[in-house]
Amino acid sequence: MTEDKTPWLPEDWQHPTRVELPTGHHLRPIHPDDTELDMPAVMGSRERLWSIYGEAWGWPPADMTAEQDREDLQHHWDEMETHESFNYALFDADETELIGCVYIDPTDKAGADADISWWVRDEYVGSDVEAALDALVPAWIERDWPLSAPRYVGRDLTWAEWLAIPRER
Repeated sequence: MTEDKTPWLPEDWQHPTRVELPTGHHLRPIHPDDTELDMPAVMGSRERLWSIYGEAWGWPPADMTAEQDREDLQHHWDEMETHESFNYALFDADETELIGCVYIDPTDKAGADADISWWVRDEYVGSDVEAALDALVPAWIERDWPLSAPRYVGRDLTWAEWLAIPRER
């Protein structure tokens, strides 16, 4: 979060709790109770996720345990409750499979008021579900989020370009 005391989102704003995709899938805030579904999604796609997020976030570690994943999801849940940052999980209709995640974070780098990224499990890369998520996220942010300059990391610019942007404060 930026070091100034100005909230990055209006204090009375309420974050969305469910967003439907045209494929029958949906996004909702991730919760620690999702660990059983999150672990196979993350670790089953770990090599590709590391190639995306590894240098920037050091995630996901090669030997992540279920306990560590649950702690991470609790951290995300706590940050969402206080509107510090947001992690939405992509689920099938019955929530029997976690397919990916969307991250919406404040930034301390020039040129944006939020850094947004997302991923799907390896088996969904190139699928209709991934295409629907790719189309949905920017439209959803524009429609439902009080952001003036969202930056789509990995889309508008590469992770290497994002890492090269100096921190503001």
